[in-house]
Amino acid sequence: MSRDLPLALAFDTSAAHCAVALLAGDRVLAERVEPMTKGQAERLFPLLDEILAEAGLGWADLDVIGVGTGPGNFTGIRIAVAAARGLALSLRIPAIGISVTEAAALDLPRPCRVVIPSRKDQVIWQDFGLEGEGRPQQAAADTLPPGPAPAAPLMPLAVAMARIALARRHTPAPRPAPIYLRPADAAPSRDAPVVMLP
Repeated sequence: MSRDLPLALAFDTSAAHCAVALLAGDRVLAERVEPMTKGQAERLFPLLDEILAEAGLGWADLDVIGVGTGPGNFTGIRIAVAAARGLALSLRIPAIGISVTEAAALDLPRPCRVVIPSRKDQVIWQDFGLEGEGRPQQAAADTLPPGPAPAAPLMPLAVAMARIALARRHTPAPRPAPIYLRPADAAPSRDAPVVMLP
């Protein structure tokens, strides 16, 4: 494979899956989605190693990391974002954070609405191509406001994230950060904080 093509590795653990894609330019070298409700932290790096090995590449070959920043599962988002930040730091390449709604809307004709299943009867949704489209939102599936009919994504989530990361790899951006639509389920500790000695 010609090294003239930039390489992007993208991954997402914001839902009940580990989704990974490796792209050279527009060409998908490897892509995998493994459904799982837990265990993403233990599975993510072995899966990334497998994807790179499948393409005959190593970590040093990568030009950019794409990562799903949510919304979605609180712990899952943190797993992927922390992994992407660590990889970017160690490999000295950019890490680009991408919302799951933006990835789902890639290349869809505008205006469009993407709707992603969430917890129980909830969905995550966002309109694109409309004035004031804003950020992703969460609502009950039967309470969405009027708008475009929901459109199906044109490509797998991780593939879309890798394509977006490649397009933005030269654009300065803040480090990837989670997108949360609700507070964490865990409550802060009631214990007094540990006193640090000088």
